[in-house]
Amino acid sequence: MVRWLVAAIGLVAMAKPVLSAEPIEIGIGYLGRAGVQQKLSLVEQPAENDGIAGARLAIEDNNTTGKFLNQRFNLEEVRLREGEDVAKAATALADRNGFIIADLPPDALLQAADALRDRGTVLLNAGAIDDRLREQDCRANVIHVAPTRSMLADALAQYLVWKQWKRWFLVVGSHDKDKLYADALRRAATRFGAKIVQEKTFEDTGGARRTDSGVTLIQRQMPVFTQQIAAYDVLVAADESEVFASYLPYRTWDPRPVAGSAGLVPTSWDAAQDQWGAIQIQNRFVKLNSRRMTALDMQAWTATRMIGEAASRTNSGDPKKLFAFLKGPDFSVAAFKGTRLTLRNWNQQLRQPILLVDGRMVVSVSPQEGFLHQVSELDTLGVDRPETKCKLQ
Repeated sequence: MVRWLVAAIGLVAMAKPVLSAEPIEIGIGYLGRAGVQQKLSLVEQPAENDGIAGARLAIEDNNTTGKFLNQRFNLEEVRLREGEDVAKAATALADRNGFIIADLPPDALLQAADALRDRGTVLLNAGAIDDRLREQDCRANVIHVAPTRSMLADALAQYLVWKQWKRWFLVVGSHDKDKLYADALRRAATRFGAKIVQEKTFEDTGGARRTDSGVTLIQRQMPVFTQQIAAYDVLVAADESEVFASYLPYRTWDPRPVAGSAGLVPTSWDAAQDQWGAIQIQNRFVKLNSRRMTALDMQAWTATRMIGEAASRTNSGDPKKLFAFLKGPDFSVAAFKGTRLTLRNWNQQLRQPILLVDGRMVVSVSPQEGFLHQVSELDTLGVDRPETKCKLQ
């Protein structure tokens, strides 16, 4: 009996993996903006840690796996204030980290990418949705985790067309990013067979509606604004600037649904998402942060997990090897969306389903059934390979 126990203990000791004394350190930087954009609704105001909270959760997930592979992931956070030098901040982060998750405006993201081009540091764009960053202004050292405007617009258009709501009344805000979203919606309408029967611009006059008479003013204004419109099935709003869209539902002259920037909204993630094991990550996030998980949180989580997945699959902490794997045919990452996500190798955009939500529930998920593609149905969302203007450099 004693001999048997000694032999068994010896076998266990031999089976135990031999790890090096020091784990492989994998540094990830997070470069974001100080402050958050205010929402019209008081109950939708983003938290100060919007985005970075998702990255922190993913670091925990990466380190759970890393324990078995002798890898340790670290996160360094930098928030830029108005006027600070983004290239300088990115360069300082790159001195200590092989990857940087970026939540930056488009021009700032390009400045950071260009500053790091010769260093081999990879940025993962978690926040900017501008198509030009993946097209004429694409960079070889930037991976895009956030979806594009065209992906969001196509996801919405597929559902509206599937519902046979093909006649759209398009209302566009007066700011530049509102117009960019409107361009994506027009493209989507043409692409999937919808028709914009009329357009109107909602001018931002700068007036405050959160006053004692605000509800009365809105209740009078919105029906008049949407009166005498050609026959339409759905009002589609392009209001990324948060000026008017949230005031449209239930206030239009004709009883019609609202979609786009209010009503039925396309997004990469929502607190209502409960399919494909999502409740697990939703509950863990709430436990850590005492709030619900936003789209930006999920995009930062996914970016961080992509690095962790590459490290575990290559059993390496070398940024060059990890980047090569991320761009290669064997890469995919699970993100609680019913399918594994992969990269489009022509512009380094992450393929992903888009949720359509109403603020309380997930109404649908695009791509919709029946919208086919020769490579991946996910490539029916956004700019496809034959259309791309990107020349990675």
